[in-house]
Amino acid sequence: MKITLQPTLLILLTAAFLSSGSTGSARKTLRLFNGKDLKGWYIFHAKRAKNEDPNQVFKVENRMLHVSGKEFGYLCTERSNFRNFRLIVEFKWGINRYAPRENAKRDSGIIYHIPPDAEDRVYPTGIECQIQEGDVGDFWLVGDTTIEVDGVRNAPGRSVRMVKKRDTEKPTGEWNRIEVISKDGTCTHLVNGVEVVKGSKASVTEGKILLQSEGAEVFYRKVELRELP
Repeated sequence: MKITLQPTLLILLTAAFLSSGSTGSARKTLRLFNGKDLKGWYIFHAKRAKNEDPNQVFKVENRMLHVSGKEFGYLCTERSNFRNFRLIVEFKWGINRYAPRENAKRDSGIIYHIPPDAEDRVYPTGIECQIQEGDVGDFWLVGDTTIEVDGVRNAPGRSVRMVKKRDTEKPTGEWNRIEVISKDGTCTHLVNGVEVVKGSKASVTEGKILLQSEGAEVFYRKVELRELP
């Protein structure tokens, strides 16, 4: 027996199928930075009110996120429940540096797993993937967070560094790709496609994500998050 679908029913079924597919895809990959504005983020600077940024330390230029570094602070996600994910960030250094870091290594960073109730300050509790000339990929355990690397767990402290195993950075001024993979307490940092450090049994496993402003100019052309099962 031949079954013929009425045009209206066929359109509705097709629309439902396409809607279902696009929704599933949206749950898996999120463009945290859309290349147009700072939607989904808020700004915090030391000694300023939330979202007060008179010097435009954080702004969008030519579809890139431009962080001047002129004031210490950060751009933080409004969403606070990121858990299992692969975060992909592409950055390059600018030229300008500011006091008190005008003669130091260019410095910035990604802090993730910031608890929803963490106090906004420079800098809040979380796990940092270091972005600093020569040190991209290091762990910094901020605000008493801990993680285990090669069977050794850091002692809690205000800010504890655990150094990467390999150096795969590109020269200053070139684009670098960072990947932060977080899965049930195991955190892995990749720099330009190479695993540089891995930790397990992290003391924090879910929360917000931020990008630092720390005295150096830096540009981001991609900030993308792929959710993991």
